[in-house]
Amino acid sequence: MGEASAPRSVSSPEIQLAAHATVLYSSEDPAHPIEHLFDGTSGRGAARWLGAQPNTIQQILLEFDEPQRICRLIYDVEERQRERTQEVRMEFSSDGGKSYRTGFVQEYTFSPNGSTYQREDLSFDLRGVTHLRLIVVPNKGGSGTATLTSLRLFG
Repeated sequence: MGEASAPRSVSSPEIQLAAHATVLYSSEDPAHPIEHLFDGTSGRGAARWLGAQPNTIQQILLEFDEPQRICRLIYDVEERQRERTQEVRMEFSSDGGKSYRTGFVQEYTFSPNGSTYQREDLSFDLRGVTHLRLIVVPNKGGSGTATLTSLRLFG
């Protein structure tokens, strides 16, 4: 449980986060609110969520109305302005948020003259998930502001 693997070839239903979860977050830039993360757009140039403070670790917490099975998580990140390394860590809880286990940790190095976009499509077999937390460290190398373009979960 908690191991990432290659994307599944079997389709599983998308979890409608607006209907089945409460979204809590540490901050948002008013021009790039958290709703952009769940608006169904993705890819280069899509609307995105952006933390309010540069060089500050940000958290996004999904509190599910009832325990969920999570088989797949897709998200993307874009940074065209500056060179930096951003870390995205996913943790999940099956006990009402009392304790968390790590689902994955990914780092992305962005450069305006090189890599500016990253999309992840990860498969899991997580059962009874009550909370899912994304921790975004925007400045593992360089400086910047935490950002994610989209987030989709499948059961």
